[in-house]
Amino acid sequence: MGDIQFEIDGQTVTAVPGMTVLEVARKHGIYIPTLCHHEKLEPFGGCRLCIVEVEDRGWTKYVVSCVFPAAGGIIVRTRSEKVDRLRKTILELLMAHAPDAPQLVELAKVYGADPNRYESDPSFCIHCGLCVRYCAEVARKNAIGFVDRGINKEISFVPEIAAQYCNDCKECFPLCPTSYLQAAFVYAQAMTFPGAGHN
Repeated sequence: MGDIQFEIDGQTVTAVPGMTVLEVARKHGIYIPTLCHHEKLEPFGGCRLCIVEVEDRGWTKYVVSCVFPAAGGIIVRTRSEKVDRLRKTILELLMAHAPDAPQLVELAKVYGADPNRYESDPSFCIHCGLCVRYCAEVARKNAIGFVDRGINKEISFVPEIAAQYCNDCKECFPLCPTSYLQAAFVYAQAMTFPGAGHN
């Protein structure tokens, strides 16, 4: 199959089959904000911040660009009144959990998000899944995972595995967009596996 051609923000772009809209945008230097995306990880679509407007044969829809496949002839808009409004709402919801996270604060300035719009629930984790996925897909240790579901979902270190590997690894720490992960590890280390790193 040959290259795919379509349009992003008025610019004609090319892609090979299997690429996502986000991958194509980045290849062509077109910015789309993300919080849960990492080039080494399978697309997740968790934060929803990379939402874009796609026009396809006269129909308009709003899709998460990190998982939406590139297709010939579509028209993608990375900024529009509705896209910006959706991102603003997403940021406001995330900031109810992590109001001081630097990445969220910077994005809030761009989209005019109000960090106090929703009731504060400072868990400091925005469930981007970067740490869980990196540990499973790249480090292949599975030392951290999600527990519970829905609004009660949170990350948790697996004591037996974390005690053995995490002190010497910590590769997932810089990925955390709220810097919560390191604090969570220190807390878990003190409470659950005090011997971590000393075996």
